[in-house]
Amino acid sequence: QVRLVETGGGSVQAGGSLSLHCSLSGGTFGRCAVGWFRQAPGKERDFVAAITRGGDRVNYADSVKGRFTISRDNDKNTAFLQMNSLKPEDTAVYYCAADLYGFASDREGQYEFWGQGTQVTVSS
Repeated sequence: QVRLVETGGGSVQAGGSLSLHCSLSGGTFGRCAVGWFRQAPGKERDFVAAITRGGDRVNYADSVKGRFTISRDNDKNTAFLQMNSLKPEDTAVYYCAADLYGFASDREGQYEFWGQGTQVTVSS
């Protein structure tokens, strides 16, 4: 059974940084594309970033380009989301997801497996 666990959330002031980790167990991590999504209170879940299984292609939402970086270490079964220059509007629960087909899609429906989420709070 594939299981995803996000860690690294927390509270930070605007302009600060956080690094999120997504660990996968019960499956072959190197066969999955990984995506990050977020959901702010009262809003729908939105795409943040995604990376192909080999890490050769990445995809970002316009709102995070230049501030967030997605990466992965297949030997450690872990994906990362480095978030810099954080803004209050980045406050949300952040979810990682795995896609067995390996596309770095921005569409929720493409992903078969999801983590429980980790809270990120950015204060002004």
